[in-house]
Amino acid sequence: MSYRGNRICFGRYALQALEPTWITSRQIEAGRRAMIRNARRSGKIWVRIFPDKPVTLRPTETRIGSGKGSPEYWVVVVKPGRILYEMGGVRENIARVS
Repeated sequence: MSYRGNRICFGRYALQALEPTWITSRQIEAGRRAMIRNARRSGKIWVRIFPDKPVTLRPTETRIGSGKGSPEYWVVVVKPGRILYEMGGVRENIARVS
């Protein structure tokens, strides 16, 4: 069941993080698509995380002192206990498979 202290809960079921990690925007979208595919477009899905941290990479074979690299992708910093996705309007067996 989806509950978390005094926070707002949108759906009945939720996916919660157990470990600290960085999740990229591509991983968030892949998870959302997998949930929609397994739920067969019934119910509603809420994505509770947003990638707001840019990760920069410098090109290979560049000299030191040429500044910071350009943003390559975006991540969200996830701590244990954070709700990632919520799902409502589906049965429990569909939510568990998704």
